[in-house]
Amino acid sequence: MRLRMKPGMAADTAKSPWHVWFRATRFHFVPPSILPAVLGSVIAWSRSHVFDAWLFGLVVAGITINHVGLNMIDDVFDYRHNVDRAQEGDKNPYSGGSGVLTEGLLTTPKMIRAAMACFAVTALIGFYLTWACGWVVLVFGVIGMASSLFYTMPPIKFGYRGFGELGLLVNFGPIIVLGSYYVQTRTLKLEPLIASLILGFMMWSMIIINEIPDYEEDRRGEKWNLVARFGRKTAVKLYTAGLVAAYAILLASILMRVTPCLTLLGFASLPLTMKSLRILKAHYGDKIKLIPANLTMIKVHSLTGISLIMGYLLHGMT
Repeated sequence: MRLRMKPGMAADTAKSPWHVWFRATRFHFVPPSILPAVLGSVIAWSRSHVFDAWLFGLVVAGITINHVGLNMIDDVFDYRHNVDRAQEGDKNPYSGGSGVLTEGLLTTPKMIRAAMACFAVTALIGFYLTWACGWVVLVFGVIGMASSLFYTMPPIKFGYRGFGELGLLVNFGPIIVLGSYYVQTRTLKLEPLIASLILGFMMWSMIIINEIPDYEEDRRGEKWNLVARFGRKTAVKLYTAGLVAAYAILLASILMRVTPCLTLLGFASLPLTMKSLRILKAHYGDKIKLIPANLTMIKVHSLTGISLIMGYLLHGMT
């Protein structure tokens, strides 16, 4: 069965500003930043038995708001670079932008103002956390915000130059997990760094599979990410490599007693991973038939993150 966006969705969003703005946030892509933040705090609690709920809430809020800003500013500059434009026929909802600009539901100035408001709030939260926890927080915050702003923004736009996937691996892995861990403990250790790479490499694979349906559009818009540079067949290998790296790091960290045995729960996502791989290998050239693989990869990342968090919570209770 061919999956489609809900009938009348464009008409509904056009009538309701709330629906339009929610669509503009692309909130279904935000959990990959929330889960690493939770994981860093849970590792701190599990190992050091420290947890400040106020600071934890600020970290999650700041990262969530920053990610929403990233989604909107990414939409704007992809639209201006002619990467995201109105398309005829069915669209893969897990690739490209939100569609609010291409459908004329919002203007680019409104999106820019909303994105800048998000970054301003994130900066205020970051300054408070720096004051409360130390200058290391500022380092993590500057790296995270700069990466969000210059992912597609000229003149750097590193997402157009083949560094986007690596940037997201680092930011949605080590930067968020270590930053969250540091806010709770005021220290940096090897364990949260190793654990962060698991979700980091899964984020790598999520970005790769979401870029595959945009292969033609990205090439026309000169957005030279890894998929546009090396092709869809190579993208399948890059996707697989990211997942293999994630599970290999998880297994090695347990065997080397860096992470607790209960983090074996992270392998609960393996059946979903195999499902996504089967679909991808069969349909990497068809953006519509690829939709279930895109959705499954989001589930893989979420289930792995939740399972790691549960593993650390159970470990901390024993």
